[in-house]
Amino acid sequence: MRLRRARSLVAYWEGARLVFENYLRRVRISAEPETATVLQFFSTWRTPAGIYATMPSYDRPSITAVVRELTKLGFLVREGTRQAERDSKVEKVWSSWLPAAGFLHFSARDTKFSHVAVTSPMLRRRAMLHPPPPTVKHYAGAPQVWLPAPKTDGELSRVLLSRRTWRRFSSGSITLSDLATLLWLTWGVQAWVELPIGRVALKTSPSGGARHPIEVYVLARKVKGLTAGAYHYAADTHRLELLKSGATSEQISDYLANQRWCGLAAALMLMTAVFPRSHWKYEMPFTYRVIASEAGHLCQTFCLLATSLGLAPFCTQALAESKIERDLGIDGITEAVLYAAGVGVRPRGVTWASQPSGNPWPRSQRGLASFS
Repeated sequence: MRLRRARSLVAYWEGARLVFENYLRRVRISAEPETATVLQFFSTWRTPAGIYATMPSYDRPSITAVVRELTKLGFLVREGTRQAERDSKVEKVWSSWLPAAGFLHFSARDTKFSHVAVTSPMLRRRAMLHPPPPTVKHYAGAPQVWLPAPKTDGELSRVLLSRRTWRRFSSGSITLSDLATLLWLTWGVQAWVELPIGRVALKTSPSGGARHPIEVYVLARKVKGLTAGAYHYAADTHRLELLKSGATSEQISDYLANQRWCGLAAALMLMTAVFPRSHWKYEMPFTYRVIASEAGHLCQTFCLLATSLGLAPFCTQALAESKIERDLGIDGITEAVLYAAGVGVRPRGVTWASQPSGNPWPRSQRGLASFS
């Protein structure tokens, strides 16, 4: 049996404690500095027997116990195992982005959330003890220039001013035509440009180097003329590819950290990032920030389009990533879910339904998700 140090490890201090963390497995321990010596020995594939000569001042049983525990926790991986395969994939796909981007991405996945209403006693107490930071910023004493009134009479201005996050929907279905419009104008390829590196796509939102790493999957629950199910949107041919039949309110809620109100949406768009597309050109960890920004561009485009169609859009990053990726058949390393946006039919007689009635979050969840 040969072992190797996992490639998804970082070490840092928390006060006086030295912490080692495997961010891919979401496991962390507090350990003595000698642990780093053990991990360093297994930088390449080696059998455990060779480490005894490296640490002659320690007895063999204690070294054996440390190696066994580090292997059990995933800080050392066994050759030929599924864990070793995933570890190698992270190193291959993310390579020069590690550890900075990898630590942020993998350690923040599958967060447990709970709803804390803006009227909750906890937030009221927090606001009294520590008022929230100002929403706007000013430079006192700086010369000021009064600006003319903005032009708001165009259709784009109307849509921008009308965009809100909806959290209540009617029981109606959206049309296939509206879904097609949302998909094509948000994620569809509008044109191709030939470059020396090959053909690149142009879309309605910008992308670093025109790499367009974002894909979108549709969980269609109530779309007229479309069988309920999970689909992949083929951005070049403007077609939906059926991956799995069936879609329920409970499934949407499960995907979105048990936010029950989301389950009444007619359709959910799940945005993923295919990381090698961007990594091929941009090898610096900063690229991960660019990819996240691109998901934001696309989501705002989607919400504006839905608003222009008279629909009720919302977006959220409270995701059950592992569950979503398992259902979509993606590995979470080469391709991973980053963002979700949904749409439904507006309830009758309501200009804007900001908050759902009752508590939409189960008490068992932990963490914090804020309503926007």
